[in-house]
Amino acid sequence: MDMKRIRARIDAMTEELIHQQSQDGAWRMCFDSGTMTDSYLIILLRLLGRADERLIHMLAARIASKQEENGAWKVYPDESEGNLDATSEAYFALLYAGYYYEADPRMVRAKQFILKRGGLSEVRSLLTQVIFAATGQAEWPRMLRIPLEAFFSDLGIGLDLFSLSGHARVHLVPTIIMANKQFVRKTSTMPELYQLFVNDSRKFSNDTTWISALNEFISSLPLSSLLPPSSSTSYEKAEAFMFERLEPNGTLLTFSTATILMILSLLSLGYSTDSPAVNRLLAGILSVMCVDRPHLQVASAEVWDTSMLTYALREAGASPSMPALEKAGVYLLARQQVRLGDWTRRLPNTPAGGWGFSNVNTLYPDVDDSAAVLRAIRPYTTEANGLHANWQRGLNWVLAMRNEDGGWPAFEREGNQLPASFFTFEGSSDISTDPSTVDLTGRVLGFLGDELDMTIGHRWLDDSVQWVLSQQMRDGSWYGRWGIAYTHGTGAAIKGMTAVGVPDDHPAIQKGIKWLLSIQNEDGGWGESCLSDKVKHYVPLHASTPSQTAWALDALIAVYAKPNAAMERGVEALLQSLERRDWTYTYPTGAALPGSVYVHYPSNNYIWPLLTLSSILKKYGT
Repeated sequence: MDMKRIRARIDAMTEELIHQQSQDGAWRMCFDSGTMTDSYLIILLRLLGRADERLIHMLAARIASKQEENGAWKVYPDESEGNLDATSEAYFALLYAGYYYEADPRMVRAKQFILKRGGLSEVRSLLTQVIFAATGQAEWPRMLRIPLEAFFSDLGIGLDLFSLSGHARVHLVPTIIMANKQFVRKTSTMPELYQLFVNDSRKFSNDTTWISALNEFISSLPLSSLLPPSSSTSYEKAEAFMFERLEPNGTLLTFSTATILMILSLLSLGYSTDSPAVNRLLAGILSVMCVDRPHLQVASAEVWDTSMLTYALREAGASPSMPALEKAGVYLLARQQVRLGDWTRRLPNTPAGGWGFSNVNTLYPDVDDSAAVLRAIRPYTTEANGLHANWQRGLNWVLAMRNEDGGWPAFEREGNQLPASFFTFEGSSDISTDPSTVDLTGRVLGFLGDELDMTIGHRWLDDSVQWVLSQQMRDGSWYGRWGIAYTHGTGAAIKGMTAVGVPDDHPAIQKGIKWLLSIQNEDGGWGESCLSDKVKHYVPLHASTPSQTAWALDALIAVYAKPNAAMERGVEALLQSLERRDWTYTYPTGAALPGSVYVHYPSNNYIWPLLTLSSILKKYGT
């Protein structure tokens, strides 16, 4: 390995990052989740009668630019043929925007693709079904007509809303309000999509399966003959639930998608399209537009990007006293949360102290961001400046969030869960719960080992390691929930366990390394398809990406005392992938909703390669 070349690449990336930093110390990189949110925003603006033609035109042009030759849209580049939900959303949004017409060749091809896939009745995403139902294109699914009394009852009957994940709750509550109201809003310019159903029915074909599961579940409840219909009191409680979870920028728990649903639910409750509440919510949605492209982010990633880039730059040799890093530290310290969110229901005696994902997140801290920020701000939180207590409070929150199984979740400790068959939407089993995950647990272990010198031999930490070991697949890999997918999980597991003292020759470690070497590409790098995340087994991408190559190399570096041929090939592939800047550079290696939403983090092409190349220099440079 050419250490001078590695150093030169690190220096070039450092210079690029310093140039990209915002004046307030944050890094603002576009959290790109494809065309879904752009389609929803066009539809919303048209429904509200907001004639922001410049924005609508730019969004429509971006959506159109992502169309495939066969007329479809994809949620990741190597998806077979295309994605029905993404294509249906894009088709509707482009027609509604008014700049594309049904007879346009591109729209004809899109329509043919949709019908070939079974038509709109085969749409599976919850959000897509809700958008089509709220605009009168399809019938409201019976599965969503859950009386609000089931969740908001003083009698204590029904379902525990808080057994769902926080992100599922804020999307489900406005949806159930609309479903109960059978809400439909149309405008004179709205296209009609009845021709996209292959028969006379406008029902979604997955509706029956779910309703039978619901009936079976309700019949097991002690007071279950019939739940009462939704009352005015339950609507008021549901409405209050949403308003209580608004962030300072006007978004519902920072999610633009949940905020769009909240606007529609308020319309169903009688709010006017130009009411102060709707205007506030719409301003919140627009506040999370990307700064460098016409794209609506699901949520902005300032805290994650800033904390991880600060840490990566410091590992790359930047001094903590560098003005850019000091500014980043000030920015991050100001975003420590002091409000008690829903997480406190399962941690009633733990003070607030975590950090969230986004710039204005004050209610929804998560373990991954909190551990990342604690790493980043440690040089700036000392007894002398009086900020060590802030750091300690954040650490206490992260430690308290560990589940009983020894692993760490993302947002809330594990509690009661609804039956696995309760939802039949695409990816519902992954999004409705928030269990321990290997990738987050591995990163927390790495933080505890690297920053606090914690090692195995203590029962508390041993339990966490044992949980990670228990999650290993038969082939030696681990699944990673928040990155794609087995490469991500395996790299995080091995790096985390070795950081707390699990020996390099442990059979599970060696088995994991053997698996990583077995999937190394011919060019020396690593690349895994987003399809892995959906089918829950490794699927090769047949190309190498920067972040996935870095994740695999991190594991090898953690285990090998000296570089070997596989590592040398891997480093060469990593350097080349950073220079290539082709489709592999923007491949979405971030996971959000399996099967439906995948994310390209531009920061991934800086954070992970910087950390990996810096580790190479530190361990093997001499």
